[in-house]
Amino acid sequence: MKVTKAQVQENRARIVEMASILFRERGYDGVGVAELMAAAGLTHGGFYKHFRSKADLMAEAAAEGLAQSAAKTADTDVISFVNQYLSRQHRDAPGDGCTMAALCGDAARQPESIKAVFAEGIEHQLAILESDHGAAKNVKREARAMTIDTIAHVVGAIVLSRACPDDSALADEILEVCRTRILNQYKQKK
Repeated sequence: MKVTKAQVQENRARIVEMASILFRERGYDGVGVAELMAAAGLTHGGFYKHFRSKADLMAEAAAEGLAQSAAKTADTDVISFVNQYLSRQHRDAPGDGCTMAALCGDAARQPESIKAVFAEGIEHQLAILESDHGAAKNVKREARAMTIDTIAHVVGAIVLSRACPDDSALADEILEVCRTRILNQYKQKK
């Protein structure tokens, strides 16, 4: 039975979606092609009909995950973003969480094509969170610097918190201290 073009596209989308979740949960090296295909409900042999390599899938899954993260914050102010991001709920759900926090460490050791996807995703997230209301050039630079600092701070906080045991008081302390420090920084700017 021949597979329609629509079914091929649907299968590819399902593979990318599952890869995005599994890579965020276990890292790029923690998931094999056979497992990915099984999770998507497809056979291992069909993988290369959709992708030239696992690296191609990794790049596409990263782009998908970064786009999902950006969409979640598109209508969110920075204060709400920080509160949500540095929550125990986000910390405990890497498969549904931010691709940057889950995979930046892995991406740093990947081919340039994957790093380029992350750079584009980071730029997009910066653009969403930056306050740009036609301000003077030096104010725009300061807003961008503050946004870069915020993203680096929240991503780093999640990474450190996830490195601690789940029931660790330190895991919660990291989230709380970083959330408080970042929010105080924004209060001082007002």
